[in-house]
Amino acid sequence: MTAPITQLLEAVRDGDRDSLDQLFALVYDELRGQAHRHLNRAGHARTLNTTALVHEAYLKLAACEQPDWEHRRHFFCVAARAMRQIIVDRARRRLAQKREGRLDRVDFDEKNVAVEEQADQLFALDAALAQLESMDARLVQVIELRFFAGLSVEDTARMLEVSERTIKRDWRVARAFLHRELNTG
Repeated sequence: MTAPITQLLEAVRDGDRDSLDQLFALVYDELRGQAHRHLNRAGHARTLNTTALVHEAYLKLAACEQPDWEHRRHFFCVAARAMRQIIVDRARRRLAQKREGRLDRVDFDEKNVAVEEQADQLFALDAALAQLESMDARLVQVIELRFFAGLSVEDTARMLEVSERTIKRDWRVARAFLHRELNTG
């Protein structure tokens, strides 16, 4: 018997847009958990709350004309990438507003101040991830699932259908690459 998520993914691929709403209702708590873990790790750099990040990811994924999510793993990888893009885009907008001299009135909040301080780092990280993806896409998936979606080694291994040992090795390799790129740039 096919799992409910797989059935809904098949229906979405076949053009049933109502199934997309059902899919998100089914995976909403899991996506919130991923977003929550990532945002908690970000600490004071948070400018999105968990709900906002999941909702923005939903809007981004729902905007796909013809989603081709093959299975649960693929869907969650795409969702993790959407969360990463949302966070980088938010930092980009904040930095652009700052450079244009337009400052919105905001009550003092360390969460908002930290994004401006980290915007350049987020852009450098995004560029390094793009470079890494051209060499090894799975390494980027590991970073997206572990860092951006906040999954454990075990959950990442299940999502990518590889061993935990492979995930640990990929995590070390990807982090070393990013460390080198971010510290020499």
